[in-house]
Amino acid sequence: MVSPATLSPPAHSQPFHAAVSPKNALASMITALEEDVVFGRLHPRERLVEDELMERFQVKRHVARDALAALDRMGLIERRKNVGAVVRSFTVQKVQELYDLRSLLETEAARSVILPVPPERLERLIDIQRQHDAAVTAADARTVFRVNLAFHQELFRLGSSETLREAIAEYARQTHPIRFASLVSSQYREQARHEHWQMIEALRAGDRAALVTLCAEHLLPSRNAYLIAQQQRI
Repeated sequence: MVSPATLSPPAHSQPFHAAVSPKNALASMITALEEDVVFGRLHPRERLVEDELMERFQVKRHVARDALAALDRMGLIERRKNVGAVVRSFTVQKVQELYDLRSLLETEAARSVILPVPPERLERLIDIQRQHDAAVTAADARTVFRVNLAFHQELFRLGSSETLREAIAEYARQTHPIRFASLVSSQYREQARHEHWQMIEALRAGDRAALVTLCAEHLLPSRNAYLIAQQQRI
């Protein structure tokens, strides 16, 4: 199994200063915990204890509870009776179902892209991908993750409806806990970078069929890496 040590992720925790407002502290806490899940620092079925979160983030109990509630809504954790909040884990069937649904949504978005793409819109996507290239080269985990999301958001803005884009974002967020095994692998990161450029070339060429195929195949490495990692944990 690949190791998170192959990346240069953000520090596990950063202290919150007294001047930070409760609202900003909550948002920062949610972001930090989301990244802990995505980068595999919090593992599937690992408990999140309110007292420990309060100490780590220097927040009051109601803020810790609000953060856990937000993570629950995002599909990153689940509440279990007599256990509390734990990082969400997935059966093989659930992983397959989620990725099948994501494939349906994202290939439909690819089919709805308006071709030819205006040059300024294509250049905007290329600018985002250059940021992704730099992050991959630097092994900057946080930026790889965030810019990858920005790339796909910009891609799907080229034609899909707002409702479809919202559905894509929701189910992508639900698979955040699944993606850590691919994010920590330099091979997978390089593969994703290469596939992004293939998508750009398909857009430039007006090749809708190639774009649809690429969007479907692009989802498979993160799904497969999670399943392999889970098998190695057994």
